[in-house]
Amino acid sequence: MDRLDNTVRPYAWGSPTAIPALLGTEPTGAPQAEMWMGAHPGAPSRTDRGTLVDVIAADPERELGEQAVARFGPRLPFLLKILAAGAPLSLQVHPDLAQAREGYEDEERRDIPVDAGHRNYKDANHKPELICALTEFDGLCGFRTPALAADLLDGLGVDSLKPYVDLLHAQPEEAALREVLTAVLTADREEMARTVAEAAAACDRLGGAYAPYADIAHHYPGDPGVIAAMLLNHVRLQPGEALFLGAGIPHAYLNGLGVEIMANSDNVLRCGLTPKHVDVPELLRIVRFEAGDPGVLRPEASPDGEEVYETPIDEFRLSRYVLPAGGAAHDLTRATPQILLCTAGSVRAGDVELAPGHSVFVPAGETAQVSGSGTVFRATVVV
Repeated sequence: MDRLDNTVRPYAWGSPTAIPALLGTEPTGAPQAEMWMGAHPGAPSRTDRGTLVDVIAADPERELGEQAVARFGPRLPFLLKILAAGAPLSLQVHPDLAQAREGYEDEERRDIPVDAGHRNYKDANHKPELICALTEFDGLCGFRTPALAADLLDGLGVDSLKPYVDLLHAQPEEAALREVLTAVLTADREEMARTVAEAAAACDRLGGAYAPYADIAHHYPGDPGVIAAMLLNHVRLQPGEALFLGAGIPHAYLNGLGVEIMANSDNVLRCGLTPKHVDVPELLRIVRFEAGDPGVLRPEASPDGEEVYETPIDEFRLSRYVLPAGGAAHDLTRATPQILLCTAGSVRAGDVELAPGHSVFVPAGETAQVSGSGTVFRATVVV
C-alpha cells in the first residue's frame, strides 16, 4: 500500500485551525479548507511511486481491479476529503448523470472553455456526496415544507418578504418552492440587498432558530442566497453522523470539520452565497423542488466491526472502524481500490503507521490489515 501525501486547498471559507489541529501542525494563519485524497487531476495525492493519477494510469487493472475498471473506467471513481468549514460554503446543487452528460456535451458544442468562469459543467459525471461529521457540524440540506419556510420568513417582520410568504401559502409545494426561489434569485439586486440587510438585522435580534442565517448574512451581506437559505432545512450533525446529498438537492455546509466523499466530478450549480457565476435558468432546471426531512445518517454496524454509511451510490462506499486498545486486527483486504484515513488515535495499516489526518491507498486485492487504537475511515467502491 502507498502512504499518501495530500494537498490542502486554501479556499477562503476554510478554517485556519481545524485541519492543523487534526494533523498536529502549527496553523499558518491562512484558511485551510479541504485536504484531498485521491486521483483528481486538480490536486492528486502523491506517493513514492509518483502521483496517484500516474500510478493508476500505468496499470489501471492492477491498481483498481478488473471489476472496478469494467464498471467505472480506468480511473478512481471517488474523491475523499477532510473538509474544514470556518465560514459558509456556497448554496449549491449537483446534476444527475443524464443532466451532467447533456450539459457537458452542450457546453463542449458551444466551445466554452472548461476553465471559463461561466461554465457550469466541467465534466460529464454526476457528483453525489456524503459528509460525515468529525466535530459538531452545521449545514443546510433540502427544502423545508412551504408552511415552515413561510413561518420562518414571516417571523422576521420584514415587509418586503411578505410576497414570498403569501406565495408559499398560496401554491402547492413544488410550485411554491419554485416560484419563491425564482423570485429571490431574479429580484432587483439593490432591492434584494436592502431586504437581506433588514432580514439580517432581524435575525441578529431574534437569535435562536435565526442565528445560523445571521451568521450567513455576516459573511455574505446583501446576497440573495441569505433568503434562499431560509427555505432550506438547518441540520446540526453530531460527530459520527452524516448527510447524503443526492442530485438536485440544494445544500450548503456552514461550519465544522468532517470527512467528505464524492463521485469524482467538479459539476456545481450555485444558488448564492458566492461571488462565482450563478446561472439561474440552468439551476432551476436541476433543482428538485421537493420538501422533506434531510435524513441524518448513522452508521450501520456489522459483526466484524465495520460501520457502514449506506447510500444508493456505487462510485463510493464510506465506512469506519473504531478500534479499541488491545483489540484484534481487522482484515480489510478487498477486490476494489481503497483509501484508509485515520482521524483519531494511532492506527497501523499493514506496515504503515497512521496518525490523525494520515492516509494510505490500498490497490485492489492488496492485503490490508488494520490494528491499533483509534478511528479509521475506509473509502472504496461498490461493484
